[in-house]
Amino acid sequence: MTVGRTVFALALALAAGAASGQIYRWTDERGKLHITDTPPPAGAKNVQKQRPASAPQGGESEPYALQLARKNAPVTLYSTPSCELCDEARGLLNARGVPFKEISVVTEKQVEELARVVGRNAVPSLVVGSSVQEGFEETTYHGILDAAGYPKTGIVPPRSQPEPRPAPTQAEAPAADEGPSGPYAPGARRSKKK
Repeated sequence: MTVGRTVFALALALAAGAASGQIYRWTDERGKLHITDTPPPAGAKNVQKQRPASAPQGGESEPYALQLARKNAPVTLYSTPSCELCDEARGLLNARGVPFKEISVVTEKQVEELARVVGRNAVPSLVVGSSVQEGFEETTYHGILDAAGYPKTGIVPPRSQPEPRPAPTQAEAPAADEGPSGPYAPGARRSKKK
């Protein structure tokens, strides 16, 4: 009966430790082994700190399942400015708490990248690992994210990643060599009166 209780207590301690992210293994003054999720008392011997295998490593706050999905199947959303369906796609990813990279397709280079990755110029387009989805279909997006192992909506906190700001075009960007001009500008040549 004592062995059953010990095993039950050990399982309970491991479950509680997994929730807190830290497990302590220590021996009391009588030589009895303890495994807890709280720090041991000052007189404890052979104290060992352990992190459960399922706990996030390196102080990261993302759940392990999200870290794993993000590593194995990163998410990229291709969009264009002022696109309603792109806004809906971004909203779904944010509501589900999925970390993603968004590329706002505005330059010729980005259009070429979109065509190479997706197969044609269609936005929004979602890339999850090696899976590609043209257009926005809520059910399909959820299916692709489920298959990649991303937690379902409500499991992780929602995100609020905004639409990317487009980079200024050549016409909007100030010229590098433009500066003050006129007869009194620094470096201006002045004609000498004779």
